[in-house]
Amino acid sequence: MGPDQEPPFDFWPYFDSIPEVDFNGHDFSEGRVTYAWRSPDGVHQHVLVDCETHNVFLVLVLDLHASSVLGHHLLDLNRLYGLA
Repeated sequence: MGPDQEPPFDFWPYFDSIPEVDFNGHDFSEGRVTYAWRSPDGVHQHVLVDCETHNVFLVLVLDLHASSVLGHHLLDLNRLYGLA
């Protein structure tokens, strides 16, 4: 999924229901997606919602067959790899 492509289904209601504590103080309010990867078997897609902080993303795991969100994860590459 590129920046100009439509998502496979509307996952934003799930995103909007994520508890604030899961954002760990990061701001994802722009609702911008720059990166998304589809699994080789075509069943799942990982969507990275951009944050105001460079190298921090909220990852949504989509089930493309069920048109549902399986879950989410805060991916902070700065903390994981000492980037800044």
